Amino acid sequence: MGTAQFRFYEELNDFLPPDRKKIDFQYTFLGRNAIKDMIEALGVPHPEVDLILVNGRSVDFSYIVRDGDRISVYPVFEVFDITPLLRLRPKPLRISRFILDVHLGRLARYLRLFGFDTLYRNDYDDAELARLAGEQRRILLTRDRGLLKRSSITHGYYVRETNPRRQLREVVARFDLYRSVRSFQRCTRCNGLLAAVAKERILDRLGPDTQRYFDRFWRCDGCQQIYWQGSHYERLRHLIEDVLGAAGRDCCKRCRDPEPD
Repeated sequence: MGTAQFRFYEELNDFLPPDRKKIDFQYTFLGRNAIKDMIEALGVPHPEVDLILVNGRSVDFSYIVRDGDRISVYPVFEVFDITPLLRLRPKPLRISRFILDVHLGRLARYLRLFGFDTLYRNDYDDAELARLAGEQRRILLTRDRGLLKRSSITHGYYVRETNPRRQLREVVARFDLYRSVRSFQRCTRCNGLLAAVAKERILDRLGPDTQRYFDRFWRCDGCQQIYWQGSHYERLRHLIEDVLGAAGRDCCKRCRDPEPD
């Protein structure tokens, strides 16, 4: 039997019970345990961890915990340069593409509205989510902590918020997506790309009022859904401006009000 002293920092405390948040605490263990397994047994998924210090020295997930170890566990560092230390997360993906679990359907539609390639189906099981995330190099967003603990997951994030709009703000901020936004470029239903289509080619699919008052249309290259700038358009624009805030106002006009290609 051995005892190690742990301390988790910043947002990693979201995964801990109240009596272990933001304090040093003792953890008793039996046998040989890799530090990755011990951290996840305490409730923290490994994709959320970026740095582990044991007795002041950085280690990787394979380190075997010893009796008397003092262990500090840190989340992703966005500001500080820790290059000399052993970072545990792989480098960020060059292009932010996502796959979402069953709990995040509305967030998936919002991310597509913002132009991000986002896979979502309400019948994906955990194994399929993990497989697609790895094969297609996608960031897995989930409300299931257990799913993030799968060893095959390298890029993943546990979404803290429960309200879809706050979830959107959280994800945009967490992955610093402000300057990657290309709104109104994707179908919110199926994730396909939108392309301009001549009005005369789709007249049979338009209602009388739509034919009368609108002239510019876009069509999804996947499900063939037709889009136009109807009454909902201004509501969506306000949502985009609200989420992007000052960063959105500094972005180029294409980010905020692009012409679909």
